[in-house]
Amino acid sequence: MEALLNYFETIPSHHRAMIIVGGLTFFWLLEGIMPLFGKPYKKWAHAIPNIFFTVTTILVNLPLAFLLLKSSDWVAVNNFGILNWLPEMPLWLYIIVGLFLMDLIGAYAPHFVEHKVKPLWMVHLVHHTDHNVDTTTANRHHPLESVIRYIFTLIGVFIIGTPIALVMLYQSLSVVATQFNHANIKLPKKIDDVLSYVVVSPDMHKVHHHYRLPYTDSNYGNIFSVWDRLFGTFMKLDPDKIVYGVDVFPDEKKNGHIGELLKQPFQKYEKPTITPDEN
Repeated sequence: MEALLNYFETIPSHHRAMIIVGGLTFFWLLEGIMPLFGKPYKKWAHAIPNIFFTVTTILVNLPLAFLLLKSSDWVAVNNFGILNWLPEMPLWLYIIVGLFLMDLIGAYAPHFVEHKVKPLWMVHLVHHTDHNVDTTTANRHHPLESVIRYIFTLIGVFIIGTPIALVMLYQSLSVVATQFNHANIKLPKKIDDVLSYVVVSPDMHKVHHHYRLPYTDSNYGNIFSVWDRLFGTFMKLDPDKIVYGVDVFPDEKKNGHIGELLKQPFQKYEKPTITPDEN
């Protein structure tokens, strides 16, 4: 475990890029073997805007990475944050506790807030207006959302007292986890159900991408599913009933155009009312 942390403490940038590209490639190929939804769509054309936003996410995070490093150094030197205040524990437990807390503050919390605060929801909409959710959807985030998520991660570092090795480990796991749970893959139902008690499984997360409330406002988890179950935001919906997109932006052509998506957070609409239970 110590060797793992040592590696992520100084992980080269090209190794992080390999994790992103490797995960996308793996799940992209897997989608062709065991698709959840087999309806035909132009997969490469669909991927172009999503890959564009993946690149913008990387470009936003790269110049800000030094803040994470400086913040991690500060909490270590000043013995600040939850991990530094807890009693001494085995390294494996320290890593698990750190990852769970980073997932709560750096992922679940901003995702929940984005759905509840209208200006932030408008920014987050870009992620939801994908009509064919697959592994490339994982990092389909408007550049403004990349900044919002970064701020929450930075806050998480201070509250938790996270060392940079744990931050890098968490971000690497987060990338692969989101590529996995967005992937258009069909796992055996029992396996997906069992996985959903620990991590966010594909069927669990697809509910979040249903085009209508209340399902859109559920299953906010990133890596671990415990937060949705603990805070009462966990919901189920038969995959056959899932329709991707958002009902207030129904134009699939516009929702696949990079220019339109960049403008989307600044357009007006009325938030839809919650629809009856579709189970």
